[in-house]
Amino acid sequence: MAVAGEFDYIIIGSGSAGSVLADRLSADQDAQVLVLEAGGSDRRFWIKMPIGYGRTFFDERVNWKYETEPESAIDSRRSYWPRGRVIGGSSSINAMVYCRGLPVDFDGWEKKGNIGWGWSDVLPYFQRSECRVDAQGNAADGGPLYVSDVTAELHPLRRHFFAAAAEVGLPYSEDFNGTQPEGVGTYQINTYKGMRCSAADAFLRPAMQRSNLRLMTRALAHRIVFKGRRAVGVEFEQDGRIVTAHARREVILCAGAVNSPQLLQLSGVGPKALLRRHGIPVVLDNEAVGGELQDHLGINYYYKSTEPTLNNQLYPLHGKLWAGLRYVLTRKGPLSVSVNQSGGFVRSGAQCASPDTQLYFNPVTYSTAPEGKRPLMNPDPFAGFIISFQPCRPKSRGRIDIRSADPRVGPQIRPNYLSDPEDVANVIAGGRLIQQMVRTQALRGLIKEAIAPDLDGMSDEQILEDFRQRCGSVFHPVGTCGMGPDARTSVVDTRLRVHGLEALRVVDASVFPTITSGNTNAPTMMVAQKAADLILADNKKMETRNAHQKA
Repeated sequence: MAVAGEFDYIIIGSGSAGSVLADRLSADQDAQVLVLEAGGSDRRFWIKMPIGYGRTFFDERVNWKYETEPESAIDSRRSYWPRGRVIGGSSSINAMVYCRGLPVDFDGWEKKGNIGWGWSDVLPYFQRSECRVDAQGNAADGGPLYVSDVTAELHPLRRHFFAAAAEVGLPYSEDFNGTQPEGVGTYQINTYKGMRCSAADAFLRPAMQRSNLRLMTRALAHRIVFKGRRAVGVEFEQDGRIVTAHARREVILCAGAVNSPQLLQLSGVGPKALLRRHGIPVVLDNEAVGGELQDHLGINYYYKSTEPTLNNQLYPLHGKLWAGLRYVLTRKGPLSVSVNQSGGFVRSGAQCASPDTQLYFNPVTYSTAPEGKRPLMNPDPFAGFIISFQPCRPKSRGRIDIRSADPRVGPQIRPNYLSDPEDVANVIAGGRLIQQMVRTQALRGLIKEAIAPDLDGMSDEQILEDFRQRCGSVFHPVGTCGMGPDARTSVVDTRLRVHGLEALRVVDASVFPTITSGNTNAPTMMVAQKAADLILADNKKMETRNAHQKA
């Protein structure tokens, strides 16, 4: 077996969290840092061009392309889960929406016993990353991650959506990442000058200029190596060879909500019966590993429009060519932004104590292509738009478990969607809210006709049945290595150390105690920023203690 060397920190995964940690930990020139990434290079045109994520949706070269087990609550369908298998992880293939979430999300974490993770605690860690870019393209002082206001490039159709929201009494938010995130408005995205700004762009690549940071790509982690209950290294496969890297201080698992629990279980950390069934020696019996899986489910409603939309620009061949030429020459136009242009965080009814529904308004309709046939999105040959919603904080919980001791075999994913009655009620409430909006004067004048199925005449039962038949994941899996003070019901403590083990942490969306209200990329980077402070502080204490013992 080959040996890759000895490092102070080994980070498994170069995604949103791993890239942040690589930057923060390698800032100490005395610390040797290794980053292992199962995928390859992110230097691809379709990754860098914002609208290009439709091209990477089914691209196995950069995407794990996971599927859930058939889910009875959604008409026994499998749900497709794209996850980044590339430098930058899912931040290299996502739709780039940057939303911190709502303060109530993080105050909820703290109420579950996670002291130090309330809104006032985590806000500085969001701010540490962010570099705000205004609508004119001017970047303010701040962190390395560009968070851009791209309203200058957005389609004017959104004014009708805002007017409809006002008619039904929904507030307007100037900034979802500001002091008043509730309401409808325009999404900010992680781009700069018309190019995607992934976590790798912001954090990892600048850090790679340091001699003490090493990135190894196409390195598939097989297992964490333990000496007793202390993590001492990682065994991985690269170029057909099994290689081991040793860790002096810590192994940090940043593989995401699917791969982090998978790797813990492959390493002997998880439910005892599951591990024994696959012939894996048990290092630590913990039923919580892989449990508490949470995800957002959303649905689209399609309408033909009385006004031109992006379809009119991007369906004709000459329109595609013009948009492409404009993008290449100026980095502007519809190819420089996401299709998720407007939306918001709103209350589906007056009884709600806080926003419970996330909305999207997209000035385009498209056909979802069969896998491998063509890009994800092909605009329709008529003017059209989409209104979507997702319940913000689902209560249903699922599991992720290995199906084999072979790390190349994807795990079994069971989200257990809509198993909680409150989630069912929230689906109906969200559908009713969209019904109210499409009946407003603002949208009645914009809608030429609904594209079946037509939400407008549906009863509660029909709203729910339609949701079961057509809903899909919004690709926000979290919670499978959840944070909590109780070692019996959680995987990591509030310092993100794995309960019952030494020198091993999990730092990614899998540690979320509960799902945040919106897109999960921003809070994942926040978690990593806070984790870096925790790791550095803990190791400083250890060094001080060791120095005193030697004295």
